[in-house]
Amino acid sequence: MDTIRIGGAGALIKIAYRNILRNRRRTLFCVSAAAVAVFFTVFMQAWIAGMTNNMEEVVRVFDSGHLSAVSSQYEAEKEYYPVWFPLADGLPVAELEDRVLGLEGVKTALPRITAFATLQDSTVKHAFLWGIKVREELALHNFNLTRRDDGLLEGRYPEPDSNECAIGIRMAEKAGLRVGDRLPLKTMSAQFSDKLWSPVITGVFQFDYIKYDEDAIIVDFTRLQRLLVLAEGTQQLFIYAEKAAQSRGISGQLKALLGEDTVVRDWGDNYFVIIMQQSRMIFIVVYLVFLIVASFLIVNTVVMIIHERIKEIGMMGSLGMTRAEIVRVFFFEAVFLSVLGSLAGCLVGGLATAVFSFFPFDYNAFTGGGFKEFPMAGTIVLSFDPAILLQGFVFGVLITSSCTLFPSLKSAFVEPVEALRR
Repeated sequence: MDTIRIGGAGALIKIAYRNILRNRRRTLFCVSAAAVAVFFTVFMQAWIAGMTNNMEEVVRVFDSGHLSAVSSQYEAEKEYYPVWFPLADGLPVAELEDRVLGLEGVKTALPRITAFATLQDSTVKHAFLWGIKVREELALHNFNLTRRDDGLLEGRYPEPDSNECAIGIRMAEKAGLRVGDRLPLKTMSAQFSDKLWSPVITGVFQFDYIKYDEDAIIVDFTRLQRLLVLAEGTQQLFIYAEKAAQSRGISGQLKALLGEDTVVRDWGDNYFVIIMQQSRMIFIVVYLVFLIVASFLIVNTVVMIIHERIKEIGMMGSLGMTRAEIVRVFFFEAVFLSVLGSLAGCLVGGLATAVFSFFPFDYNAFTGGGFKEFPMAGTIVLSFDPAILLQGFVFGVLITSSCTLFPSLKSAFVEPVEALRR
């Protein structure tokens, strides 16, 4: 060992730094173990964040907006999409929009109607009509969440107040339909009467969301409103805030504005969103366990270092180093290994997540085609977030360093005289 004047932390750090360079193979193994653990943590957190963001965006675009308002009767029977329970007792849409847009933080309000339809002369027997104001919807968000566009594959969306519709790619393929064909169907109005309709298909879309690609028939809101005899009212009102985080504050105002008979749903209360958010904590625990397991390689290395350098420890003591200083030397060695491994894992993990944030993973390959009731687009884009890299680095250093504290303490109980005899 080089003769170094025993001083403060700087001298101890210098000793520890020189020690990790003595056996580079051993150092490489320790650094690699920590790097793999941190890489796994960073990559999987980016994956889970990507899945969560995917689900939250699908919910906000298709299921609830930032907030959605319906009548309490509709909420009780919502699985049937009843159109005979209009919002606010059938208050005209224009008046509803004016009232809601007056609330602080509200960006826009969009009426929507969803109704079941039975298809005639088709191999596909059931679908749902989705009445929306197409232009206003497309000005606000993208329907295809993978390509970040309007989702159209062919043709165009139906014009306002027209006998036109657009269908999903899966429905078109199953039923053998194409642009220009008529789509005879039957639905039920707000007066409980059957309505026969035969709109012309003007477009085929792919939202990359199986429920809509397979079952949705997009029609103009005004046309469907008239067909279902809703007068000037609407079945649902979707509200979008300036920022998603503002939805909670707007919810109470919206409830007071529309009356006690109104049910207001926040996007954050969606069942699947809650499950994913709760699951993230479980995943973090799994990552920590993985880091601890990987840390055992560093722990074993530190124990081995202490055993191999027992005479050196005795010499340190005989030269005047205190037990605390010896412990700090070995602990600093472990910290160096942890920092190097965590840094390497973050760099590789960050590079991987940055690259794959531009190349979506095919989620359907994992699910065998997806689930209709699961609000998830067909692809997952990894979330590249510096916060995830920082979290991975900090966890990597803290966990692996903490795990080596006990074997480092072991070095303090080696008696110098006994150590020099070995």
